Amino acid sequence: MGARQPGRKGAALKKYLLLIVCFFLLDVFLFASGKQEEIEGDPLYNEWTLCITEFDFSGISPARRVAAEVILNQLFDKLTNINYRVRISPEYAYYESYAWRESVMSTAMGLSQKHKERSALLFAGHPEFRYKTNLKRIDEEIERLKAELEEKESNKPLIDTEPVFNLSFENLNRVFPTPPAKNQERAFCKRQGADAFLTGQVREFHGRFIIRIQMYILYTNSFIYEDDIIFSLEDTSAAVDEISSRLMIVLSGSKPAAIAVNASPPEAQILINSNFAGRGTVEQQERPPGTIQIAVAAEGYSPVFVETDIASGELTKVDVTLSPLHYSDVLITVPEFSPVNIYSGSLYMGDAPLILNLPIDNLEYIYAVTGTGQEAKAVFTTPQMPGDASRISLDLKLPHPSGEKRVEKARSRHYWNWGFTWISGIAAWILNGVTTSYANDINNGTDVFYSRYNTLSIVSVSSLAAFGGVIVSGVVQMIRYLYNANEGAVPILKDEKRERSR
Repeated sequence: MGARQPGRKGAALKKYLLLIVCFFLLDVFLFASGKQEEIEGDPLYNEWTLCITEFDFSGISPARRVAAEVILNQLFDKLTNINYRVRISPEYAYYESYAWRESVMSTAMGLSQKHKERSALLFAGHPEFRYKTNLKRIDEEIERLKAELEEKESNKPLIDTEPVFNLSFENLNRVFPTPPAKNQERAFCKRQGADAFLTGQVREFHGRFIIRIQMYILYTNSFIYEDDIIFSLEDTSAAVDEISSRLMIVLSGSKPAAIAVNASPPEAQILINSNFAGRGTVEQQERPPGTIQIAVAAEGYSPVFVETDIASGELTKVDVTLSPLHYSDVLITVPEFSPVNIYSGSLYMGDAPLILNLPIDNLEYIYAVTGTGQEAKAVFTTPQMPGDASRISLDLKLPHPSGEKRVEKARSRHYWNWGFTWISGIAAWILNGVTTSYANDINNGTDVFYSRYNTLSIVSVSSLAAFGGVIVSGVVQMIRYLYNANEGAVPILKDEKRERSR
């Protein structure tokens, strides 16, 4: 009787483990069911993909081919700013009809297959009971497929009217495939998984470049857009901006929007989407609808960055007035070291001790380095009032060799320790449960049972000790990882005089 007790306890333990496994499987099932319910009813074709092919550079000399490839890459960068495309009625109808045919065809093929299976049952030679069971099952599936086919024939699928604009997978890796031969355009789009492709030609004309681009769209099965522009090498940026703006309007599928900027002072430089647009005033420019970024800057003034949305068919006016900068003096000192080179960003400012005249209430970054390789980096806030003076003191130290990879090694040890923590914790929990089960029946057990209990007790205590050791090691590794990760962070220093005045 005593020998059967451990078996019952072991069976109970297996039962508990089985319940835990069932709980996790149920959780996964519920999560999957919820996800399916969440995505059910989403519109189809919610992405619109463009493939940019390799341009024809045969019309330019090899010496200028590099410049032409730079133009293609600039055009590529411009097109990545498109966020979505608006589908017009003919395009929507094409995708709706295509999706409807695909849906009906798949269900009809499934129904035809079930009819073939039903006919094949007569020749399968199954016993009568099995034959009737299979026949009933197939008839039920046939009725279900008939109802599904009827529903799909009467209800066309929902198509996304504003799909996300993407470039093809090869394009995202900066690979431009060879354009298709004539009458192979549709097959090319199918292979690339694209809704359209863009191709073009670059050639020389009396020292200038001529770009000619064409765009083929799948739903019309034809080239629906063609454009060309001639420009000199010095005007490359403006030419690419102009031709990409016109192309982006076509790709976005909507009417162009317009933007006009008025900035003060008049000499302020205006950038629109990181491209120079003018100074002071920029007359209205056509742009594709979406988010636009405007940066305005002038010497002696605080720069301003504006992000706004421009709507299709509307003119958006942006007025920007820059605030003049006020300056204060900041003394940079490095105790016990001389000379020390001081840089503001990447600009050399002089040798410490050094007084910098900086804008007030501004976050500044400085870098100090000696001839022997000692360095210091710091971020500090300048005084809040004009005329105030402050002092910043830097502590130099030798940087760690770049090949040590201290952060990578500390992170790897931390992650490995985290994994061992889970393994040792689960092992200790299981062993402790088994040992407890044995302990509950120790008085009714045999000598063999008692010997097993002693062995399990030692193993259980050892596993708990190992778990505790792994936890302690994990805390140490985490602290070490955080220390190494933050050691190279630029410190934020406080004004020493302001500290003493408090």
